[in-house]
Amino acid sequence: MFEVMQMVFVFLFAICIGSFLNVCIYRMGREQSIIAPASHCPSCNHPIRWYDNIPLLSYILLRGRCRDCRKPISFRYFLVELLTGVLFLMLYHRFGLSVSFFVFGAFVCGLIIATFVDIDFQIIPDEVSVGGLVMGLLASVIFPQVQQMPTHLLGLRASLLGIVVGGGTLWILGLAGDFIFKKESMGGGDIKLLAMVGSFLGWQAALLSLPLASLFGAVVGIIIKLRTKESVIAFGPYLALGALLCLFWMDRILAYLFGL
Repeated sequence: MFEVMQMVFVFLFAICIGSFLNVCIYRMGREQSIIAPASHCPSCNHPIRWYDNIPLLSYILLRGRCRDCRKPISFRYFLVELLTGVLFLMLYHRFGLSVSFFVFGAFVCGLIIATFVDIDFQIIPDEVSVGGLVMGLLASVIFPQVQQMPTHLLGLRASLLGIVVGGGTLWILGLAGDFIFKKESMGGGDIKLLAMVGSFLGWQAALLSLPLASLFGAVVGIIIKLRTKESVIAFGPYLALGALLCLFWMDRILAYLFGL
């Protein structure tokens, strides 16, 4: 019973965070403050009442429409809140209410923001990638167990190596792509995002995230190309997906690939 109560608390806590992530996603891409003004309808700008701002529930009760102007509210708001809740439950199942739960919770939040901002604007805010990189580095020093290291110095080394390998590998691939295709093939935001992944998860996860992202990105890119003739896709969401797969199942993936 106590375990169930903890899971309920984690889910409620997470969907409240997801509600704030929606604010970050909407405003960061537009270079607006995430603090002020208060939450408002993007169509009519009417302030959102507190009882219309209850995660998940308000969207359902309002049937996805603003109470004042009746314009549709993007389903993404509901999706982000639900996704945050589910991912935090997965973190709780993996780590319990430990330091790693909170550190990787911040990491997951950064990935969610980066994903949806990149989908809309083809940018990844430095506040997320560079800020997350610094957070991952500090967390690895203060709490070396998140890098599965016994000492602060080894935690620092693991995080720095992850940053260099993650960001450096994608930077080199980007240079090669620029030379081959005679145009920019990899955005700087993607490079910084993979460096952030390395700062939290280490160099092995940063390296593994890249082919996983490329695999999913290629499949979706082919589908988009066939349907719309568009050849440019946001790569950040696939890096985030690859990082999440590594966070939860890297050992299993490596065992499957190499029989370890």
